[in-house]
Amino acid sequence: MTVFRITRAVPRPAEEVWARVTDWPAHTAQVPLTSITVVSPYRSGMGTVFVARTGLGRVGFDDPMEVVRWEPPGESGTGRLRLEKRGRVITGWAEIEVRPEGSGAVVVWVEELRIHLLPQLFDPLVRRVGRLVFGRALDGLLAGLTRSR
Repeated sequence: MTVFRITRAVPRPAEEVWARVTDWPAHTAQVPLTSITVVSPYRSGMGTVFVARTGLGRVGFDDPMEVVRWEPPGESGTGRLRLEKRGRVITGWAEIEVRPEGSGAVVVWVEELRIHLLPQLFDPLVRRVGRLVFGRALDGLLAGLTRSR
């Protein structure tokens, strides 16, 4: 199991940033060899379930996730969500926060990943790869809006 954190500052309102980050199908274009399908009757909000299918041809695995916390930016200005990963290959969670800062917003993405059958010895590598893959995905979702932190 490994935990990593990604932070991005964005010169746009928190509501706009939240909408981009929580557009689950849009993540498909940002994560190599992965397609994301929302399987619940609704595309966002508490209880939304989606599956990230990673693979090439018939070889691959599913990473089902459920939104278990959903607090969009509102009166407080800060949005928070939590995803639970419930797959056979990957488990863990992700917490994403979008908070106003100055005239823009800051995104903080914290993720815990556990890849079954992979010994803890590989945790540092999983952390580095996770930060790289999810950092690039976040950058792609926020394309044209970010300045890194």
